[in-house]
Amino acid sequence: MTTLITGASRGIGLAMFQALRDRSEAVTGTHRDGPGADMLRLDVANPGSVHQMAKDFGDTPLDLLVCNAGVYPEKGIALEDLTADLWAQAFAVNVTGVFLTIQALLPNLKAAKGKIAIISSQMASDTKAPGGSYIYRASKAAVLNLGRNLAVDLKRDGVAVGIYHPGWVQTDMGGSAAAITPEQAAGGLLARFDDLSLATTGCFKTWDGQDHPF
Repeated sequence: MTTLITGASRGIGLAMFQALRDRSEAVTGTHRDGPGADMLRLDVANPGSVHQMAKDFGDTPLDLLVCNAGVYPEKGIALEDLTADLWAQAFAVNVTGVFLTIQALLPNLKAAKGKIAIISSQMASDTKAPGGSYIYRASKAAVLNLGRNLAVDLKRDGVAVGIYHPGWVQTDMGGSAAAITPEQAAGGLLARFDDLSLATTGCFKTWDGQDHPF
């Protein structure tokens, strides 16, 4: 099985990358700072970088694409100080970057009849609306919608799409008080990806296997 994980230099992405290597599976990660062992350079907000990443990956059939790269640019910023640039940054990474990455690797996914796993958040759901985090919530809701619609269109090509809440994780984004470790999140998510199929395409699941309300 061949997997590519975006945003694999730290946090959940790195934990998934290491877990798959421990399973002796073929896995490629991406990060913005440059290539390394089994790593490709990728800035998902830069269309040229996405194109180059796909070229560097080549024509290998891709069994699983994990769209994990994401940003939370408004963390600690008051409502009155949110700018258009912060909105643009979040959507470029969390939404457009996901689409461009999928688009660029679609030939590889179709060749393998592979799977796409999109990391969204429980904050995408309109059932979780306690206020705040406007930009992040909106971008994660948009990528949830993107994944749901891609699931419809790609089913005919044999490509399944799942959308996932990774849990509240002890990362730079989640903070040290979060409920679970990156390794716990990674283990749960990888089990969910293993379960993903055309029968469940379009699902929105939590890291521990619960159906999440849209």
